[in-house]
Amino acid sequence: MTASFECRTESPLPVERLFDLARSIDAHVDSQRASGERAVAGVTSGLIGEGQEVTWRAWHFGIPLTMTSRVTHLDYPRSFTDKQVKGPFKAFRHVHEFEPTATGSVMIDRLEFTAPLGVLGRGVERLFLARYLERLIRGRGQFLAAGRIAGSS
Repeated sequence: MTASFECRTESPLPVERLFDLARSIDAHVDSQRASGERAVAGVTSGLIGEGQEVTWRAWHFGIPLTMTSRVTHLDYPRSFTDKQVKGPFKAFRHVHEFEPTATGSVMIDRLEFTAPLGVLGRGVERLFLARYLERLIRGRGQFLAAGRIAGSS
């Protein structure tokens, strides 16, 4: 069974700046320092583009996890989509959408994922993984929206 959720993050940043921060490998690493997440293969710094892949390594739930994602769609500065091509999930898709607002921009993150645990996975997805991932995505969104990224202008 697939689980999904949506997070909306308001930002004072222009939509183009927020879009680039969301596809910045360096900003992602900065936003996920608590899990020790780092890019270990593919695009490992700078901006990721359509058709490109990144392999992430991080600690979640007390275990090391590795996941390779590919950007399957990019429409600058409106949206991009990444999908897991190898990793812990049966399926994982993250759609990032951006809209200008009167005071800056809004970033909308839509996640859909399927846990690898079969029947047990359905309960785990809804009760645990969805909440955990939503907290990670909300925290990342707030971090990016503030624009306080190491080495950024």
